[in-house]
Amino acid sequence: MKKKKIVYVGFSADILHSGHINLLRIAHKYGNVIVGLLTDKAISRYKKLPHLNYNQRFEVIKNIKFVKKVIPQNTLSYLDNLKKIKPDIVVHGDDWKEGVQKKTRNEVIRYLKKTKGKLVEPGYTAGISSSIIKKKINSIGISSDTRKEKLKRLIEAKDLVRVIEAHNPLSGIIAELTSVKKDGVEREFDAIWSSSLTDSTVRGKPDNQSVDYATRLMGQNEILEVTNKPIIFDGDNGGRIEHLPFMIRSLERLGVSAVVLEDKKGLKKNSLFVSQNQSNQDSISSFRKKIITAKKATVSDDFLVIARIESLIFSKGVDDALKRAISYSKAGADCIFISCKEKNPKEIFEFSKKFQKSDYFKPLVAVPSTYSKTYEKVLIKNGFRIVIYANQLLRSSYPAMKKCAEQILKNQRSFEAEKNLISIKEILTLIKH
Repeated sequence: MKKKKIVYVGFSADILHSGHINLLRIAHKYGNVIVGLLTDKAISRYKKLPHLNYNQRFEVIKNIKFVKKVIPQNTLSYLDNLKKIKPDIVVHGDDWKEGVQKKTRNEVIRYLKKTKGKLVEPGYTAGISSSIIKKKINSIGISSDTRKEKLKRLIEAKDLVRVIEAHNPLSGIIAELTSVKKDGVEREFDAIWSSSLTDSTVRGKPDNQSVDYATRLMGQNEILEVTNKPIIFDGDNGGRIEHLPFMIRSLERLGVSAVVLEDKKGLKKNSLFVSQNQSNQDSISSFRKKIITAKKATVSDDFLVIARIESLIFSKGVDDALKRAISYSKAGADCIFISCKEKNPKEIFEFSKKFQKSDYFKPLVAVPSTYSKTYEKVLIKNGFRIVIYANQLLRSSYPAMKKCAEQILKNQRSFEAEKNLISIKEILTLIKH
């Protein structure tokens, strides 16, 4: 009996549709089909995190009758798997001749030329794609549980989770929809930051907790209504420990993914102020109790408690920050947020280098408001997994509105300001009905 040929098919298979089944049917005609199922991490390197996690996608693909075996594909490149299984044939839709997968295709062609293998490229199934289906899903909305669990998956899958603040529903829509494409890779923000600074400023109040949690949660709910991305909530110091469980449960019920609690006590003063008079750092033992209380209040393991360390703000040095990071991690903190007000990130990188050697290392959060020249690739190199652009959208809106108001006053009409404004037609159609 003639031995069946080995056929390799690389798949993301987030949302399975007729195009995928057609491709597998064709592949099956050539021999035994081995599917290289891209991991969440591999997919996230060139497009959005899949709706279904790897295990969920694996269960679906392995039960399709055309598939003999499913193995993980850990990178966009096929080469590692091709060298392991040595297929006779590789099958892929002809849609990868352009874009980010063009490089992958060329690698496959070179490999098959050496091994005298064959590449089969069926025509792309017209009228259906995962992108079309995903757009329809996003237009319907997202459940609070699905949104809540997504941040944890993003941290596990991506080298760096990119977060930007939103202070009202309109800025939430900007955070949700803004994307750019560079070198064939689409970039977007993965999550939204709910900042106490911007929540206060947009209401014309100082950033000293003068806007209570109830008001902030109502504003948060408005953003949740028009977005689908995970949200990280700036919880300041969490308030009184007796009230903390109620805030945690409210956030989790809304669908927020994480809360950041800072180890300060007394009247809040923004960490970017040079002087921290009237503001004090909490003791390690006291703040540990807050972390433990917050973690006990969570309903699911998907809701994250992030501990924010203010040691460098109070000029206590890296060793104090490290001591606190280890202690907070032992208490159950899921991530560590290290605050810094210097223009040079040297101190936080020294901290991260030492913390990574600890048995209690947790994913690190950076907020480069002052060290804004630092590229994301440098943060990744230094062990950071989350970057929060914490106030840029609000800061960009104020000078734009002020300039417009000044132009109207100066010219006694609005014509001169029009060139910097969105058109009336665009603003009327910005929000889809």
